[in-house]
Amino acid sequence: MTDQAPTPKFDTLAVHAGAAPDPSTGARVTPIYQTSSFVFNDADHAASLFGLEAFGNIYTRIMNPTQAVLESRIAALEGGTAALAVASGHAAQFLTFHTLMEPGDEFIAGRQLYGGSVNQFNHAYKKFNWNVAWADSTDPASFEAAVTDKTRAIFIESIANPGGVIVDIEAIAAVAKKAGVPLIVDNTMASPYLCQPFQHGADIVLHSLTKFIGGHGNSIGGIIVDGGKYDWLGSKHRYKTMVEPNDSYNGLVLAETFGDFAFAIACRVMGLRDTGPAIAPMNAFLVLNGCETLPLRMARHCENALAVAEHLSRHDKVEWVNYAGLPDNKFYDLHKKICPKGAGAVFTFGVKGGYAAGVAFVEKLNLFSHLANIGDTRSLVIHPASTTHRQLTPEQRDLAGAGDDVIRLSIGIEDKADIIADIDQALSGN
Repeated sequence: MTDQAPTPKFDTLAVHAGAAPDPSTGARVTPIYQTSSFVFNDADHAASLFGLEAFGNIYTRIMNPTQAVLESRIAALEGGTAALAVASGHAAQFLTFHTLMEPGDEFIAGRQLYGGSVNQFNHAYKKFNWNVAWADSTDPASFEAAVTDKTRAIFIESIANPGGVIVDIEAIAAVAKKAGVPLIVDNTMASPYLCQPFQHGADIVLHSLTKFIGGHGNSIGGIIVDGGKYDWLGSKHRYKTMVEPNDSYNGLVLAETFGDFAFAIACRVMGLRDTGPAIAPMNAFLVLNGCETLPLRMARHCENALAVAEHLSRHDKVEWVNYAGLPDNKFYDLHKKICPKGAGAVFTFGVKGGYAAGVAFVEKLNLFSHLANIGDTRSLVIHPASTTHRQLTPEQRDLAGAGDDVIRLSIGIEDKADIIADIDQALSGN
């Protein structure tokens, strides 16, 4: 009897999952398959691909071999059954809701979200008559209070952007289970290195690959990961895309045919096929390269972020610091439960002097880059009230954790002494 090979650890999966030497050339690194389309073996082969009777490549809008390796790797890192990589994090969100929702349906979202998501949910989705109800990510009971007979999903971030709030995924998963709807978790801020939401009850996990997984600020991408546990056929609600005979595929019922990876398939063959937000092969390649160093980078990100947060907490020009890695933070215990390896690289603090002081601080920084992104090897900064959350009312900004005095830092992997020195000189004039 042969002993079963041990399951590879996270660091090994980050390098190897989904990849093998190229069968035709022997190339060790996954090639960039820079092609729009793929040749069929014969007419029967083509028919089987179009009929979902066989898996394979047809057209890069739908799938591509470079993309496929990326999908396998992230699914492995998250502990999911399958994944779909797409053009951006917003595209991942859109295809998820496109698969779940019908006109008139509702979903509940924690209001502590990336400002772009707030805008997407409040405005873009109205064109589809998909309606959002807002809850407080720090209060699971607020989600239960928002449930109606029209609720079809609950959406949260594992670490909420920009406030750095650690969300009690398990408690909100219990609400979703009671309501009979899937829990969707945007895990961008944590990355699978810090948090694996499926372990805490999530059903679907999303990422903006642009951020920590890619890690170098050089490519846009998003991904949907199917947890494979939600019972689409037995659900109290009828998710039509999943359970009704599909006219596009000769009456095929996706949930029956594809089982525990049916949601990922549905997003691909119904959403991506028809709306088209495909990831470019080059971007998939760059994200794969970034993924290989994810464990190393995240460890350094968290180490540096904690050092910077501790320094700011003692600074006389700083009103407050919200970083869950600080022992006196109200989310400290939850961080130890949800993401025990670290509290992430992104956090906020309040500069004394409000809006004007926030703008002045950002403009005086030298090492930090002032831009609308997170998760880069470089340290990044933004004043959300004047940028990412500018479209919101002052009340909405406060609720989202983006008040006038708020500065959001995304701490990079530079020497922490240099990061702190740049912050000190920028604060010296405030």
